[in-house]
Amino acid sequence: MASPDDSPFLSDSLARATARLAAAGIADPAVDAELLAAFVLRVGRGGVQAAAFRGDAIAAADQRRLEELVARRATREPLQHITGSAPFRHLELRVGPGVFVPRPETEIVAQLAIDALRGAASPSPIAVDLGTGSGAIALAMATEVPHARVFAAENSVDAYVWTKENFAQVGADNATLAFIDLAHAFPELDGTVSVVASNPPYVPDAAIPRDPEVRFFDPPAALYGGEDGLDVVRVLSRVGLRLAHPGGTIVIEHGEWQGEAIRGILAADGWRATATHPDLTMRDRATTALRP
Repeated sequence: MASPDDSPFLSDSLARATARLAAAGIADPAVDAELLAAFVLRVGRGGVQAAAFRGDAIAAADQRRLEELVARRATREPLQHITGSAPFRHLELRVGPGVFVPRPETEIVAQLAIDALRGAASPSPIAVDLGTGSGAIALAMATEVPHARVFAAENSVDAYVWTKENFAQVGADNATLAFIDLAHAFPELDGTVSVVASNPPYVPDAAIPRDPEVRFFDPPAALYGGEDGLDVVRVLSRVGLRLAHPGGTIVIEHGEWQGEAIRGILAADGWRATATHPDLTMRDRATTALRP
């Protein structure tokens, strides 16, 4: 159908986009269709929903652009790569090829780190995010705990391009970014850090992620962590002991079946009070421990 001026109705365009995305196996095709339309029309998703409800038309040029983006999404290119941004807590982060797209489940990891940082017995506690990727956890800590000092390490050239952009865009004066391998990060901070946080690669090398968006578009270095997926976790445990002061906290994201193994690694290295925490879907998502 078309409006009286021969422009298609937005509601019809959304219905066609939703059908195409559903046929491509997109989990929430209506949501993605609305978000793509919002990107094209430069409005929020609520604005798209309101316009469709009112019976608004969509201009021919916008319709063509929407169809192009829907076609890309139907190939399972990540929505965030198409729009160039990903929401994370209160932040909008720039993302694209070469950087791991932050996931909603990582928000609970950030919350654990933020809670520990807020509880630190210091007027200016220090936090470190190792392997920061887009900068999601580091920038969440820096903006939500403004009296803290936050240091972030990233050693992927492709990811670092996006990390730098996000640090500049957010403009948190208390956040410092370094291009350095996490195994050797910030020796000047040894014994002073209240919170060591990381979302490391933790997929076992032989495991193949189900979602094409992950399998074909996320950088392998951000996904795969050795035969059991825990190679980088073992490094993090030792680095965390070097960086953290007594009573400092380590927060590590992981897969839902890895909590017990990670608690074992941390305890064997000397960490105390190991605990595994679920995300909002009630899947184990992060393990924490305290430095003795």
